[in-house]
Amino acid sequence: MTFPKYSVYKDSGVDWLGEVPAHWEVVKLSYLAISKGGGTPPKDELQYWNGSIPWVTPKDMKRQWISSTIDTLAEAALHASPVSMVEPGHVLIVFRSGILRHRIPAAINKVPVTVNQDVRAYNVRPRLSPDFFLRLIQGLNRELLPEWSKQGATVESLDSELVNSTLFPVPPQDEQEAITAFLDHETARIDALVEQQQRLIELLKEKRQAVISHAVTKGLDPNVAMKDSGVEWLGEIPAHWGVVALRRVLQRIEQGWSPECFGFPADEGTWGVLKAGAVNNGVYREVENKALPEGVEPRNNIEVMPGDLLMCRASGSSELIGSAAYVESTRAMLMLSDKLFRLVASQEVLPEFVALSFGSIPLRRQIGLSINGAEGLANNLSQAAIKNLKITLPPISEQRQIVSETAMVLNGLKEQVDLAVVTVELLKERRSALISAAVTGKIDVRGWQPPAGSSVPKATQTEMV
Repeated sequence: MTFPKYSVYKDSGVDWLGEVPAHWEVVKLSYLAISKGGGTPPKDELQYWNGSIPWVTPKDMKRQWISSTIDTLAEAALHASPVSMVEPGHVLIVFRSGILRHRIPAAINKVPVTVNQDVRAYNVRPRLSPDFFLRLIQGLNRELLPEWSKQGATVESLDSELVNSTLFPVPPQDEQEAITAFLDHETARIDALVEQQQRLIELLKEKRQAVISHAVTKGLDPNVAMKDSGVEWLGEIPAHWGVVALRRVLQRIEQGWSPECFGFPADEGTWGVLKAGAVNNGVYREVENKALPEGVEPRNNIEVMPGDLLMCRASGSSELIGSAAYVESTRAMLMLSDKLFRLVASQEVLPEFVALSFGSIPLRRQIGLSINGAEGLANNLSQAAIKNLKITLPPISEQRQIVSETAMVLNGLKEQVDLAVVTVELLKERRSALISAAVTGKIDVRGWQPPAGSSVPKATQTEMV
């Protein structure tokens, strides 16, 4: 789809903005909108919480129209804290959050809300519509992020003076309406395609787990004689297989170490400590490490080696606890962290087969029941719990065949997932580029009309990308 350009442009006077249509204005935000912040009532004063008033925090800013929030306030909070009501139609912008390292979340509230101290609510004046202002922030996110921070795009807060002094392109009202109508339709169409690809990724992941589960519990021979495993969640298994607790086939479990490290990966030839995410989804990723500072003595006894079986024992996400991966190859000078175990298998079992089994539905169920600790980073799988996990035990030759033939199927599924992930990223880039082009006047959409019979209700918009 191609669109015409405007006939005449002028220099905006802003380096990162460049030229804009000649009849557009370029105006400071402080002349276009006024803002106010919010606050957090005392957490221990229960009368302020769990009422009917939405309370917007950065974690609610995943959609571009907000009508509900994770947490709510009671009426009493409006009189006892720095919280005030924000009427519908304000543009809400996150001013402080870790997510600002990557993008500036913004949204419009569809209902009366309150905001916490990390969010500011902008009430735009008539010459600028809230919808167009929201699209401006979305389209110019990459440019605005460093402009709105004194220290660049790596900090976690925005400077209100820099924000308010920003010069924005402002088309006439009718063009603002035309641009937002165009973007509402086109971004919804792209969002639908993104959602399809994301659903495909989930289906492929489910298929992957089903393939693994069948292989490690039923084997590869559809005509093999079966027997009751004696374990309810396992059902029937091949008659010549066994079921054992992991302690039967493990020589030992070794735990790593987590010294204070840098936030970036180690260079080749220098020591690093693997992160818990190095074994996510059954795949070993050596790049998931943190550099060990000079002067900190490495521990050679926990260096990762080819042939190791690694397992994540603790994570902020319970879904990632118990992820295991076989290390086919690795660069030298990487150590286990204390969030990782090295499982040393006996001669009765292939470490590759154990790693595969950890991705199966039966073992995931056991892990879910075995996790102890509170929600969040306390989630943990103890060595005792690991040793009590039960797995099937085919003959070694059959384990080797299962690992080999399953790998071919899983590699095919991985290729499909990788393609879908790339497609999602390309669609997101297309979305951002389209918004940027429209709100800066690089394309002229005044003559655009939605296809006959089409409509895009805002309430159905997918999560922001």
